Amino acid sequence: MAKIAVTGGSGKAGRAVVRDLHERGHQVLNIDVVPSPESSQPDDPIPFLKADVTDFGQALEALSGGETLPGIEAIVHLAAIPSPIHATSDQVFRTNITSTHAVFSAAARLGLPRVVWASSETTLGLPFEQPPDYAPVDEAHIRPETSYALSKVLGEEMARQFHRWHGTTIIGLRFSNIMVRSDYERFPGFWDDPHQRKWNLWGYVDESHVAESVRRALEAEVEGTDNFIIAAADTVMKRPSRELMAEVFPSVPLADRVDGTDTLLDIGHAREVLGYAPAFTWRELF
Repeated sequence: MAKIAVTGGSGKAGRAVVRDLHERGHQVLNIDVVPSPESSQPDDPIPFLKADVTDFGQALEALSGGETLPGIEAIVHLAAIPSPIHATSDQVFRTNITSTHAVFSAAARLGLPRVVWASSETTLGLPFEQPPDYAPVDEAHIRPETSYALSKVLGEEMARQFHRWHGTTIIGLRFSNIMVRSDYERFPGFWDDPHQRKWNLWGYVDESHVAESVRRALEAEVEGTDNFIIAAADTVMKRPSRELMAEVFPSVPLADRVDGTDTLLDIGHAREVLGYAPAFTWRELF
């Protein structure tokens, strides 16, 4: 059992991660600017600490656990503006870069050995107004097209330098479009027009997969820095992936291994190194 601080623990991904870690016996501290809905319940077992981690002083005190949960042993950094459309490009970039730098700096100052943080699928070329070079896209397909994506690419570079300076193991998880159960009600609206969801190669990731990937990254025998695409094993579409690519991106080379509705976001690296095994599919619900 470990003491783990989760920044952004009140958000969509954060709530799933906090719940999963707690259920598996870890002591978890939710650090965010607002409490989660669960935090307002008197019987919520997850302590909440209000802090703005774009401020290094607040980040340092919060990530030590303060008086709320002293002795933090690892950090999960999920706090961020979560997409390019939620604020101006300048605000997105400044917030995400500053918070990531503050968290990495605090981890180094506190001597914490491991940080797992939320990078993004947007590093891969989303919204694919220019077709990808190949499919499925893998971790090497770096093509930031927005300030949000650039903040994540630079966060990955910061991770490499912080490891070089301090030896901290920093693992970036490039999450696909995160879904909770209520989100799947929208899926039938995607099926008639493949162009509607081409922006991320029809990818998604269930909240349970997000939580699993974070837990595996915390536990993995990985040292240094690495980044992993985290997506479901299939797409949001009923049509086979080869048909989708032939219609929307006909000139893009497609790997022979793609079969049926296989994802076009390559999760092989996460499977091999982390043991990531996304079992859930939206197809169980329809």
